Amino acid sequence: MSRYLMAALLALIVASCGRSYTAPDNLDNACRLVQERPQYLSAMQATEQKWGVPIHVQMATIHQESSFIGDAKTPRRWFLGIIPRGRISTAYGYAQALDGTWDEYQQETGNRFARRTRIDDATDFMGWYMNHTERRNGIPKSDARRQYLAYHEGHAGYRRGSYNQKPWLLNVANRVDSRAERYRGQLATCSALR
Repeated sequence: MSRYLMAALLALIVASCGRSYTAPDNLDNACRLVQERPQYLSAMQATEQKWGVPIHVQMATIHQESSFIGDAKTPRRWFLGIIPRGRISTAYGYAQALDGTWDEYQQETGNRFARRTRIDDATDFMGWYMNHTERRNGIPKSDARRQYLAYHEGHAGYRRGSYNQKPWLLNVANRVDSRAERYRGQLATCSALR
């Protein structure tokens, strides 16, 4: 085999290993979103079946956390505005799961090969977390606003009411709730679900 052919073959293999973590084209329309990325719908349906978290609640939370970008990271911190000092937190992936919480999820579920950059693992994590939220804090899985507050603040933070000191977070939670309702209405008429 010639060197050029071997190099081209190697380049093709390397390129096929890479993933595109870009957001879908239309984040405001649930039907178009799942038509463009049917694997998202499959993952969210499996999570709804397993954990009881409605698809529209999952979608609105993922939209807020990562805008459906699979390798989303928090912004960097800077020293003197020019020297990078690491990230604001360890939140990563579709669900913006923190390292410690992700480790707990993997250990508790036995899903040690789960990756935050895979939509099926991210939605399963979200279902697991929201299931705990319902058990620990009594928040129904269909309550997108309060589920989001507990997701953001953690179970203990939610119980302490830490979100009450964060008007910006209350506004974000209201937007998540609004988006969840909009997604719910759109999904009800979506041909992809029939």
